Amino acid sequence: MKYPRLTVAIPRGRNLKPSVELFRRAGMDFGEALGDNRKLIFEDKSSDCRAIIVRDTDIPVYVENGAADVGVSGKDQLEEQDKPIYEMLDLGFGACRLVIAEPARLKEHDDPSLWTNLRVATKFTNLATRWFRDKGIHVEVIKLHGSIEIAPLVGLCERIVDLVSTGGTLKANGLVEVETIMNVTARLVVNRGSLKTRTDDINRLVRTLEKSLLENPIRD
Repeated sequence: MKYPRLTVAIPRGRNLKPSVELFRRAGMDFGEALGDNRKLIFEDKSSDCRAIIVRDTDIPVYVENGAADVGVSGKDQLEEQDKPIYEMLDLGFGACRLVIAEPARLKEHDDPSLWTNLRVATKFTNLATRWFRDKGIHVEVIKLHGSIEIAPLVGLCERIVDLVSTGGTLKANGLVEVETIMNVTARLVVNRGSLKTRTDDINRLVRTLEKSLLENPIRD
């Protein structure tokens, strides 16, 4: 299949391999991205398209501004950033959840229904603020960029909001989940301008991927 000059944004990390497989099903070969190299842009001459490999947090920005026509982004980032882009498909892979966690010792006598005034640390300041506000809970949200689990251990806060999949990292640091804010999977997103100017190409891609995922879901 040909997708003339179509640019797709693929996330680094755990969703890289399933994203490469996703686009392979639409005739785009970005297998080179799975190799041990430092390249960030990969051309596929057979489909006349290219892939850029970026952080999941940056994909909504690339798609919003037209640097990528299409991208694969976690639902958490889409909700956190709320960019004016189209969410076309739930891809099913990259499953995890955004949770509130606290030290196990605290949970022994904690009742979330009685929360009134909290301090939490998180990368997801907008999602956390919105969730607590909707519950009528006053919250001070501290923005961190990594190693969120350490915050309660050193007294920065008592609770965190973070993504978990197996929960192993929380357990290793003496933390337990107490509330789930949202379940997360990877989504196919599209630039608004691209959908208007390249309607046939984008719709053909979406239909191909949707059919493929229905017949054979991609596993992590």
